[in-house]
Formats: sequence, C-alpha cells, structure tokens
Amino acid sequence: MKTNILETVMGGVVLLVAGFFLVFAYTTTSVKTEGGITYHARFDRVDGLKVGSDVRMSGVKIGTIQSIKIDPKDYIAEVTISAMPTIKLPKDTSAEIITDGLLGSKYLALVPGGDDENIAPGGMISYTQSSVSLESLIGKMMFDNKSSGKKEETKAEGDSKDAPDSPKP
Repeated sequence: MKTNILETVMGGVVLLVAGFFLVFAYTTTSVKTEGGITYHARFDRVDGLKVGSDVRMSGVKIGTIQSIKIDPKDYIAEVTISAMPTIKLPKDTSAEIITDGLLGSKYLALVPGGDDENIAPGGMISYTQSSVSLESLIGKMMFDNKSSGKKEETKAEGDSKDAPDSPKP
C-alpha cells in the first residue's frame, strides 16, 4: 500500500516537472502564435531549406518558412514565408537561400531594395537566388582542376614541339 502512494506521488512530480519544462520552452523560444505578413518566393532549387527555417534580414531573424511546395506546371519550388508585421518589404527586395556557416543549416536571407513601394501582403518576391549545392561546387572544382592540369601538360608538351630550333652558337 505504501509503494502505491509513493509511486503515485512520484508520477505526479514527474508530470509537474514535465509541465514546467514545456512552459519554460514555450516562453524562451521565438515560437509565437501571433500572425505575420505572408510573402511568396519562387526558386529553382531549395536544397536544405525546410518548413520552420529562419527568414533573416541583415542577420536578424524576422520570420519563418511556412510552406514549401512544387508548382506542377513549371516544376519550380514556391516558398511561403511569414515575416514580422512591422517589417515592410520594398518591391525590389531579393531573397536568397544561404548556408549558416560552412556545413550549417539553410535559411532564407532577404535583402531589402531601395524602392519606395512595398510588396503587398501575400505578394511575390520577384528577385530570388536558389540554393547552391556544396557537393556540386566541390565536384566542379575537382574536375576543373584535373582538366586544367591536363591542358597545361599538353600545352607544355606542344610548346616544345612547336618551338623553332634555336640556333646554336
């Protein structure tokens, strides 16, 4: 009988501590229930970008990625973002997918333009730059170095054959 009471009290303490951690996590993170302004952007590639990723302007988080969908007509990825209601984006704002550090997660960086008119809520960000694949860059660099090395060797060999014989003194 004593063990049942002890187990019940311990279970209650565990639930109380778990509830405390949930409240603490909710209040200390940037998860807010208030809505923001929604914008859309279209990209050829969104490698590594996911729902919930940061949207930053000048390195400061101003929103999150709400959804990522593919347009079945032209196979372009459409990203929907939610930004702080206080942030108004000029019409010539650009969006680019950036890696946080060398091997970090991806986020969407917004670079505001200088236009006097703003994008309407729910509007499209026209200027975008897609994600750059680190693997393709490394592959390109490796193969470009190999082929340029072969060209130099071939050129060096060809130069000695094509060079006229120099007169001997």
